[in-house]
Amino acid sequence: MRYLIVPLLAMLGACTLTPAQQAAVARSDAASQQGLAKELAGLEPGQPVSCLTNYRSRQLKGYGSTLVYVEGRNLKYRVEAPGCEGVARGDILVTVSPTGQLCSGDIARTVSQTSRIPSGGCGLGEFTPYRKPRS
Repeated sequence: MRYLIVPLLAMLGACTLTPAQQAAVARSDAASQQGLAKELAGLEPGQPVSCLTNYRSRQLKGYGSTLVYVEGRNLKYRVEAPGCEGVARGDILVTVSPTGQLCSGDIARTVSQTSRIPSGGCGLGEFTPYRKPRS
């Protein structure tokens, strides 16, 4: 039994982050949150919707595990997609929808632009619209 405990402890130790790695992750998270705040600045959130029609192309931006579909300066949709953080570093988001819509619960995957190797996957959350407030 003790022969199993030592390798197990070694494996657990290999999975922990060093203080330098923890600091780098914290800086990256802070930068993502600042970028997201800047992206949505001046816009007000509306009631979440479960589906987006997919008939026109949208610009997609990633901020950590949060994705933002840009419909223009006055309308953006925010969706939580843990597991698809690769979009923030330039990976391609691939979705398959038989209905022609993106819906919460749809499964997406990310693919590296250069190597075309899958880099992650996620389930999409609800889409929260952010609009310019009416004067």
